[in-house]
Amino acid sequence: MAPRQTGSRKRKAPALDAAAAGSSSLGSAAAADGDGPLPPKKPKRPAARRSLLHYLKGREVGARGRAGLPGFEGGLRGYAVQKLPELLRERELALGTLNKVFASQWLNARQVVCGTKCNTLFVVDVQSGQITRIPLMRDRGPGSARAQPSCGIHAIQLNPSKTLLATGGENPNSLAVYQLPTLDPVCLGDRHGHKDWIFAIAWMSDTVAVSGSRDGTVALWRTDPDMSHGSIAWHNDAGLPVYAHIRPRDVETIPRASTNPGNRKVRALAFSGRNQELGAVSLDGYFHLWKARSNLSRLLSIRLPYCRENVCLTYCDELALYAVGSQSHVSFLDPRQRQQNIRPLCSREGGTGVRSLSFYQHIVTVGTGHGSLLFYDIRAQKFLEERASASPHFSPGSARRKLKLTCGRGWLNHDDLWVNYFGGIGEFPNALYTHCYNWPEMKLFAAGGPLPSGLHGNYAGLWS
Repeated sequence: MAPRQTGSRKRKAPALDAAAAGSSSLGSAAAADGDGPLPPKKPKRPAARRSLLHYLKGREVGARGRAGLPGFEGGLRGYAVQKLPELLRERELALGTLNKVFASQWLNARQVVCGTKCNTLFVVDVQSGQITRIPLMRDRGPGSARAQPSCGIHAIQLNPSKTLLATGGENPNSLAVYQLPTLDPVCLGDRHGHKDWIFAIAWMSDTVAVSGSRDGTVALWRTDPDMSHGSIAWHNDAGLPVYAHIRPRDVETIPRASTNPGNRKVRALAFSGRNQELGAVSLDGYFHLWKARSNLSRLLSIRLPYCRENVCLTYCDELALYAVGSQSHVSFLDPRQRQQNIRPLCSREGGTGVRSLSFYQHIVTVGTGHGSLLFYDIRAQKFLEERASASPHFSPGSARRKLKLTCGRGWLNHDDLWVNYFGGIGEFPNALYTHCYNWPEMKLFAAGGPLPSGLHGNYAGLWS
């Protein structure tokens, strides 16, 4: 990453990594002998290699000349989405002594930005393993709150055009916005905002973001386009970056539940671009829906079928469906249907919970608290299964096993707490608190750390 420059000189932002596009030309057809002119021969199209392996390798190296097969490629892409998980292989990434990765997003073909429990924002190069730490924005005034122990950065989201990144500040109650690709600070939402940690963030447009907090509120923030359109990173006399301090345009409070009024913490958010609606999950076991315009107007609140540890939420625009992860289930919600037609799926991972969720087409990826990745086909309403040849216990007529990718050991700090309270257990499964796909490159980044709150450790892996 390029170092910042002070002063008024402009700098050119580094371009995002991309596969180089190739071009080729076909020679003209040879003339044919005969009595009269023959119609020119059509250029010969290279024979298409219709296999998943060649398709995946082509995406990896930037294959040329695929534009002539749009229908076939579209069908093959859908097929690849279903078949990719069984082809993925892990390469662990070393993160040093960082503690538990809670959030991650791809920035480009080789860089992933992550946030940790130890309140560190960093970019990891998945090819070289290099880690670059990003300075956190600080609240205005000398008495600003610092990061509290056992808190950290729980959310990172990019706006639709991938020109802005929203996450937490040095004070975990504040919303920080950075410019991409330079990661220069743009603004900090530290005025009249949340009074407790930010757990979730969702972008409604390129300039409007929503944050959900442990204080039971949802805040709507608007960034001024003029803040980020300049190519100059402004600094004060001490050489520190200068950024705006903003306040929310709207703050809405989660309604109190009669069953558990003290636990209405907002844990996850998901935005529906098709319906312009914002979904939220609170720890008291409810799903909430707002109409998102210049402010937030609450439409409904639904009691979830499984109420323990509802900590993750995702939305699929194609299916108009929300998915909620809880201690042992994933529930599917269509707010417009009074009767839910898709039955919940059970993760059956030792009660360690669903810790991360993502939707792509008809496949749901589930990151569990037991260090595994599961894949659910929403159309078939069943988990993807191992190939018969991949299972050593397979015999003709027997049921195939559920496809499960198990992550590596990661790193665990063998401190006094580990010795005294966990009996020096050598290994703990890593909870996969976050995962994100790079679909053009057919790669999956997953990260997390040990599930017990007192243990210090981390895991990160690139699956490709």
